[in-house]
Amino acid sequence: MRRKKTQKAVFLILLTAISLILFQLTPYHKTFVIASPPSIDIPEEILRTEIILEARSPIDGKPLSAAEYAQLQAQIKTRPYPPKLSPKVRETVFLLRLRKILKTLFPFVDF
Repeated sequence: MRRKKTQKAVFLILLTAISLILFQLTPYHKTFVIASPPSIDIPEEILRTEIILEARSPIDGKPLSAAEYAQLQAQIKTRPYPPKLSPKVRETVFLLRLRKILKTLFPFVDF
């Protein structure tokens, strides 16, 4: 009985040693990988030179033609965007934000 246990132990040790040696000899961990972008990605240099024929409005997201988009960009540059708010509206917005913060901190108080 004892001899069988010793034989099993020796067999397991030999099996482990052989598998470790074979594992070290396999060349899978020595292969070199060259990272390149996928073939479906268009290089940035080409995208920079591409002429955009259709675009979306930055204001509401509606599709625009190239001429409409250029006109909208010129309008945005010439007028201040967003428009200035009156001091009363600014104060109201500030008070609403303050109320929201206070409601999260003190939910049991009725504001």
